[in-house]
Amino acid sequence: MLKLNRVHHIAIICSDYQKSKHFYTEILGLKVVQEVYRAERNSYKLDLGVAGQYQIELFSFPNPPVRPSRPEAAGLRHLAFEVDDVVEAVEYLQQCGVQPEPVRVDEHTGKQFTFFADPDGLPLEFYQS
Repeated sequence: MLKLNRVHHIAIICSDYQKSKHFYTEILGLKVVQEVYRAERNSYKLDLGVAGQYQIELFSFPNPPVRPSRPEAAGLRHLAFEVDDVVEAVEYLQQCGVQPEPVRVDEHTGKQFTFFADPDGLPLEFYQS
């Protein structure tokens, strides 16, 4: 049987690189590991560290197609970040001008969670540890 060690990275394509870079680094607080401009593709690749464990790759490409999100489409549904306190995280997002959905409770685990969107409408989640 194949042995998978962990998720290595998650790739996100954005429509406005500077706006998304600000969102992921300044609002969500992800750390820049490496930023590369690939002239042959007219594209940036920004490697972001999440608590020193995983990387998110943020890509810019000229004129990427819009991702269907609502109604939910087949494919990756959302990206979830674990937080210690969902209510505190929601308050922080609101102070930054990001409007999350109301906090809900997972009926199977009893943990709080909420959804919000990045600048391109990509569904993101905070899930309580």
